[in-house]
Amino acid sequence: MAKVKVYDMQAKEVGSLDLKEEIFDAPYNQAVIHQVVVAQNANQRQGTKSALTRSEVRGHTKKPWKQKHTGNARHGSRKSPIWKGGGVAFAPKPRDFSQKINKQVKYLAFVSALSQKIRQEEITVIDEIKTEGKTKEIANMLKAFDFDKKTLIVVGDDNANILQSSANIPNVEIVVADLLNVGQIVGNKNLIFSKNAINKIEEVRV
Repeated sequence: MAKVKVYDMQAKEVGSLDLKEEIFDAPYNQAVIHQVVVAQNANQRQGTKSALTRSEVRGHTKKPWKQKHTGNARHGSRKSPIWKGGGVAFAPKPRDFSQKINKQVKYLAFVSALSQKIRQEEITVIDEIKTEGKTKEIANMLKAFDFDKKTLIVVGDDNANILQSSANIPNVEIVVADLLNVGQIVGNKNLIFSKNAINKIEEVRV
């Protein structure tokens, strides 16, 4: 069974925590992680951009001048993409970018990403994250651990004080354990878990 140290908000070690191997000691599978992250990004695309093709632009298709003997290049319509006000060549149209990923693949990518973060020592477990809604409380915690890169804080429950405390700190993201996804795990250098968040993940994912 994997084991990690547990700290308080001042970066002082206060104990240790046993982690379930099926979640925090899974083999690293880069291909599956990549597949799931690509799908997550694709599913966030709205796919609503649109432009008019030459057949949809308002106007007529009358030939601007005769084919020969004018000294001008030949043209068939002012709705051509090379004319000002003409249509767009290969115009984008609304489309669905979503990709379907089954639950087993999502689970495999999730535990693989978490396990790799454990092996790289980029997950820090804190006994309890308590704030009164002041920015300096979370800022001091990050300073105590010397975290100056993108940091994800995972909490067990939706806590308004923690959200308020971290709102003005750049490169810091807060997420409830139930909503944690693979993209957030691999997209942040440092991960801070409350002890409660670890328990939530082990209850839901096993």
